[in-house]
Amino acid sequence: MFSPHITVACLVHAEGRLLVVEEDINGKPTLNQPAGHLEADETLLQAARRELYEETGLQAEPQYFLGVHQWIAPDNTPFIRFLFGLDLPFCAETAPLDSDITRCHWLSPGDLLEAENLRSVLVAESVRLWQQGERYPLGLVCAFNWPSVGDA
Repeated sequence: MFSPHITVACLVHAEGRLLVVEEDINGKPTLNQPAGHLEADETLLQAARRELYEETGLQAEPQYFLGVHQWIAPDNTPFIRFLFGLDLPFCAETAPLDSDITRCHWLSPGDLLEAENLRSVLVAESVRLWQQGERYPLGLVCAFNWPSVGDA
């Protein structure tokens, strides 16, 4: 049975820099956007907001939708990743609440794209997508409570 992992990520921009989180994966420092899995009874926007807060300590709202990536990890795990963006007026101080996050960094897009320790190809692809300049309204990814068969 095909059951992809549904994840969300936030690309946070301020002062020409992008916010990334650092976590140890197999003993190596690895960079990622604030990201994580969609949980039960949670909308994509709620998940993005929660992951941003847990991994950076920032309480901020996604402002726009950037796109969706479908990816098969090297271990054959399928992912569908929804990417949200937000622009802050300055590079805010961070305080990760998630114990898996060792620290946060504000990096230039170029430095991030050149980094050799990205969590996955999705990190760089997200930066490239952001650099293209397309921003979509959040309403593009809205949640609905569909009526039961007998309710229609």
